[in-house]
Amino acid sequence: MIYGTRAVIEAVKAGKEIDRVMIKNGIEGELTRELKIVLHQNHINIQYVPVEKINKITMKNHQGVIAFLSVISYQKIEDILPGIFENGETPLLLILDRITDVRNFGAIARTAYCSGVHAIIIPSRGAAQIGSDAIKTSAGALHNINVCRHDNLKEVIDYLKKSGVNVIAATEKAGQLCYHADLRVPLAFIMGSEEDGVSPEYLKLSGNSVRVPITSEIGSLNVSVAAGILLYETIRQRSL
Repeated sequence: MIYGTRAVIEAVKAGKEIDRVMIKNGIEGELTRELKIVLHQNHINIQYVPVEKINKITMKNHQGVIAFLSVISYQKIEDILPGIFENGETPLLLILDRITDVRNFGAIARTAYCSGVHAIIIPSRGAAQIGSDAIKTSAGALHNINVCRHDNLKEVIDYLKKSGVNVIAATEKAGQLCYHADLRVPLAFIMGSEEDGVSPEYLKLSGNSVRVPITSEIGSLNVSVAAGILLYETIRQRSL
């Protein structure tokens, strides 16, 4: 954690990996304007909060600004995907749409690492914070797997499709079972939020969807369980 306006500005300029920054509501001034410009230029998530929330974290001279350093280094999928193809491998990616439960995120990361996923893609906002709890739940996998953080998942999906990756949304509303889909091709699964699944926009954009069979009255599986089933069905098909 870093606190103080100038300290945070210099940390960003020095290339420190910042997860998010809390700024006190209503704060103004030339230095604050400089801070906001630097944060926006570097696509760093800003949370505007009451000063009481910051005071609960530290009572030191924070000047209404606290930055939280990332426990991992984030990547960009544009920097990773070409190398996967160049190595003669078939891409296997996960796109996590608004998954906010830290334990679900950690469990997905652990399964993804064990099943050979090349990268996990998350949005800059509206996703679980990757802290000590996520690292622990992932059994350390988050230190070993590529995590790509992007401002706009729509642009990511467009990029993947143009690059020859088949983007498939996982939804219980899909007509096709995962066992009947061809998962041997370059592939990215979209896993939706715990509350309402994959966003309608991404469902439409992907153009493809699959479901895991459910034989009870419960409408859907836990997202980490569903991710595991899809990933290991992919391994099964690719190993035939």
